[in-house]
Amino acid sequence: MVRVILAIVVIVISSYSLITEAELMPYYMLFLGALILVTGFAELQKDRKGFWGYMNIVISLFVFFVSIQGFLMN
Repeated sequence: MVRVILAIVVIVISSYSLITEAELMPYYMLFLGALILVTGFAELQKDRKGFWGYMNIVISLFVFFVSIQGFLMN
C-alpha cells in the first residue's frame, strides 16, 4: 500500500513538473528515494536476502543524498 501511494506521488509530481516546467526535482527525488527504500525493505522481508534488496537500500541512500543536495542548492 505504501509503495502504491509513493509511486502515485512520484508520478504526479513528475507529471506536474513536466507540464508546468516547475522546479520540483528535489521533491521528486525525495519521494523516489523513499519508494526505492520501501521496495528494498519489502524484498528483504520476503526472505529473499539476495543482492537486489540490499542494492535498493544503497541506491535509495544515494538518492536521498542527491535530494538533500538539491534542497541545499535551491
